[in-house]
Amino acid sequence: MVSLCPFTFSHLSIQPVYPTVNVLQGNPVTLSCLYNGSTSTDSLLWYRQYSRSSPQFVYLVGEAKFEQKAEPLVPGVSAVVNEKKNRSTTSRTSTELTITKATLTDSALYYCALRVGAQ
Repeated sequence: MVSLCPFTFSHLSIQPVYPTVNVLQGNPVTLSCLYNGSTSTDSLLWYRQYSRSSPQFVYLVGEAKFEQKAEPLVPGVSAVVNEKKNRSTTSRTSTELTITKATLTDSALYYCALRVGAQ
């Protein structure tokens, strides 16, 4: 299960597509967040938090095709950035974290975060 909170600051915002996602064990799951106010140097970070624990870094992905995985690696996890332009020439971008085969250990609170202007 995933729960995500929206964030807005000035012209920047990031919000989950679905605040809660449930998946059966063994099935794939994709978690998505939408954000705007992006530049080519923005990075998106994914964290997960187990009950009574601190958030743990899972994945970083940048719009410039940059990525960094957690060490040690979180098995079966990948992330992407998808940019979509609309008719008003503003962009709305999404980031997706995919778990290829969900297990009980993937049950956690997940966070997507936007790091502006840095790789």
